Amino acid sequence: MEKIDEVFTFYNAGAEIGRLERGLGKVELYRTKEILKKYITNTKAKIFDVGGGSGVYSSWLSEMNNEVHLLELAPSAVEYAIKNQNENNTFIAEVCDARNINRPDESADIVLLMGPLYHFQNLDDRLQVLKEAKRVLKKDGLLFSVGISKFSSTTWAVSTYGKDNNFLDDDVYNNMIENELLSGVHIRPKEYPYFIAQAYFHTPLGLQKEIEAVGFETIQKHAIEGIIWFTPYLNEKWEDKDSRDRLLNIVRHTENEDEIMGMSPHFMVVSRKCT
Repeated sequence: MEKIDEVFTFYNAGAEIGRLERGLGKVELYRTKEILKKYITNTKAKIFDVGGGSGVYSSWLSEMNNEVHLLELAPSAVEYAIKNQNENNTFIAEVCDARNINRPDESADIVLLMGPLYHFQNLDDRLQVLKEAKRVLKKDGLLFSVGISKFSSTTWAVSTYGKDNNFLDDDVYNNMIENELLSGVHIRPKEYPYFIAQAYFHTPLGLQKEIEAVGFETIQKHAIEGIIWFTPYLNEKWEDKDSRDRLLNIVRHTENEDEIMGMSPHFMVVSRKCT
């Protein structure tokens, strides 16, 4: 079984706190909620938010009158989530490894895997996470799985090359993205300690195949940020309602296009447990 000490340290140090409130994180948060709302239409569902970080989505889903369980690897994130609850968004929060979900068989209506699948570089561990999700889901329960595109580090560097950064002029960075493009494996260079911890970056089809390999039926794939994320002056445009609406319209028209989905930093596969 793969050791994930680097991942534990990264998130236990608070890497997720506030991330969805700034920069591209705002787009990710908005779009993730938008996608989830397409499918989570009934209240009082039992939802396991596995690897749910500091509880941003757990809090939001509990406000919709669902029974939410935040099951997160990092104790500090769990503590933060508990401290930031209020009477309108109470949920259960516990420390948990996604490979061994501490819940009974067929006890959840919905499982969110919006983090664990891109932090296990070993395929067997990713499949174990998916098997656990399947175990705890009721028949016909929904699974929401998020992947990071294996093109994300490259497209980010190319889109800002010579303007905001010159990472492509650095051999260390180039070696990192070459490995990602060839294998999907992200190894954080010691020269960049603030980069995301060890990870496996998928293609949309690759993530879909892994999910289907354990017996899930794919309903749909969605680009989350889509192709708008490299918009010049995105922060300013996002704050302007008319500009934001135009950008969102582009994402909505293209979110299911397999041909360009890999351009999105994150994508979501929605699937159903059939047996």
